[in-house]
Amino acid sequence: VQLVESGGGLVQPGGSLRLSCAASGFTFSRFRMSWYRQAPGKERELVATITGADGNTNYGDSVKGRFTISRDNAKRTTYLQMNSLQPEDTAVYYCKAQNVNFAGLYYWGQGTQVTVSS
Repeated sequence: VQLVESGGGLVQPGGSLRLSCAASGFTFSRFRMSWYRQAPGKERELVATITGADGNTNYGDSVKGRFTISRDNAKRTTYLQMNSLQPEDTAVYYCKAQNVNFAGLYYWGQGTQVTVSS
């Protein structure tokens, strides 16, 4: 099983980034996919979630209206489009896959750094 995040980097305030999470080793469509983030000295927080079959989405309050989560089941990839980035969005972003029927079955990616700074 692998979740490999990519697309992080340094961006100026107001800029955009698109993160990707490529999955392998499990039945992708049967897993809810989520993005979390963790800033230095803070707890990991949920950014966005998308379900497997119908693609319903949910967002953390701090990113609503700025971030969009999506998935391509054929490519086994989840995306996070991040617009209007602010310094407080700086964090390591992690991808998580959780089985829709067995909550105890989940996987994490290794994370990708996003830094928003002028």
